[in-house]
Amino acid sequence: MAGFTNRGKKCMGNAYFCADTTDEPTAFKVALLTSAYTPTDDTNTLSQCTQVTGGTGYTTGGITVERSATGFDSVTEDDTNNLASFKIKDLVWTASGGSISAISFAVLVDDEATPNVIAYWTVTGGPVTVTTGQTFTLQDCELQLKES
Repeated sequence: MAGFTNRGKKCMGNAYFCADTTDEPTAFKVALLTSAYTPTDDTNTLSQCTQVTGGTGYTTGGITVERSATGFDSVTEDDTNNLASFKIKDLVWTASGGSISAISFAVLVDDEATPNVIAYWTVTGGPVTVTTGQTFTLQDCELQLKES
């Protein structure tokens, strides 16, 4: 399951259509979540979510994704299916000094002081535990924007 949150749609609309720079991030982050809170279209901020434990190869708040072609693998237009697709670069976490446990979801947030949740993904096979020395890779995280 993947999707944009309603807050994410609002932030994109404000930044794009209203030139509201308060909703225009300089970067994004991808944070990892446990199953304690399932992100939905109604999730607004990262504080509503339960992140995996930090200090074992996971930094609270997540990994930075640049707002550029280096942060996103592709942004494509699909006229056949009437949608636009956004794919984030592959992201890698390495467990060190302990496990990164119970990874169930990932969220894309902005760089605000109180981060807005823009989008979310379910981690396939979750909850996943990564033991010391192992890596966890989020690969081909894609979002699609389509009118209903």
